[in-house]
Formats: sequence, structure tokens, C-alpha cells
Amino acid sequence: MTDPVRAAYDAVAAPYADMTAGEPDGRRPLDRAVLAAFAARVEGPVLDVGCGPGHVTACLRDLGLAVSGLDLSPAMVTEACRRYPGIAFSVGSMTELPRGLGGLVSWYSTVHTPDDELPGVFAGFADALAPGGRLLLGFSVGDVPFHLAAAFGHTLGLDFLRRRPEHVAALLADAGLHVEVRVERAADPDERAPAAFLLAARPSA
Repeated sequence: MTDPVRAAYDAVAAPYADMTAGEPDGRRPLDRAVLAAFAARVEGPVLDVGCGPGHVTACLRDLGLAVSGLDLSPAMVTEACRRYPGIAFSVGSMTELPRGLGGLVSWYSTVHTPDDELPGVFAGFADALAPGGRLLLGFSVGDVPFHLAAAFGHTLGLDFLRRRPEHVAALLADAGLHVEVRVERAADPDERAPAAFLLAARPSA
């Protein structure tokens, strides 16, 4: 799964970064409110997993968090470093995370993760969090994947998986993460599916 996804995002890093500029601060105020709710509940270092060009990472930084970004695409990380030089970004996998995090953000970064791999990914998220740490998970809602054959003049061949919030919440519970907040919204005009956001916590004890 990793190599085709990495290659696709490497190919479109610059135009994708231009497209997402201003999100979520200006273009998606409800999304920013969700990020603010997460920021108000987090203590300690935060990692934005699958950070892409760093626009959400920068929003978290502006909300007062000590945040860094991680992405599997070197070209995306290059864009993030160029656009937000005051934030640490690195190349890496969501299945190899540091421990002891106060917070973890996965903003649509599991949309390419196959269903049978998702429980293991969530277990890794739980292990990465310190007791009392929190996860914010954003994803597209639905039952049928969306196949993106091409974008920005490049052939991609990417499948974007959509999931039901109740199913994702159950998987998080199985991983030892308790869902505290659940937000759903309709698709914005430039989106193909509704969105859901789950804020979950690793128990303190």
C-alpha cells in the first residue's frame, strides 16, 4: 500500500499544497472548531500523522500546541517545511510512531488504509499516546470507496475509503480508546462525501 500512495502524493505535492492553503482556518470553519476543541483538551507534544503539506499542523500550532508533522511522502514534507519553517516535519509511517504523545491527529490520513489493517493502525495510535492522551481522527463518511484515476495532470489510481462513524468508533474502542466527541457534517461544495471527526482518549489509568 505504501509505495503507490507515496508515489502519488509525491507527484502532486505542490499543486495539492496550493489547493489546501487556507484550510481549515478560512475555508472550513467547523473543521477549525473541531481542532480547537481538541487543542483545549491536550497536554504535551502532539503529532500530526499524514500531515501532507502541513496546513493542519500549522493550524494546531496557531492554537497553541507543541506540534510536529509526519508524512510518508518526501515531497509533501518538503512542501510543509517550505511553507511552515517554524514547525518540525519528517518523513515516516503511521505504523512506526514515537511513544508518550499527549495528542495525535490523523486528519484523513487513514483514507488509504485497507479495512483489515485499520485495527492494527488504531492499536498503534493507542500505544503512541501517553495515558490521558487524545486522538483526533477525521475521515470521509460512506460505504463505497472513491477511485481517483488522475489529478493535477498526473495519473494516480488512488482509492479513498469511506467509513461509518459508528464502525470507526467501535474499532477505536477495541484499541482501548474511548470516544468523547463525535461530529459529523455535510459535504462542502468542493467535497465528494460528508465528513466525520472523532475525539478519543486513552484512559489515564
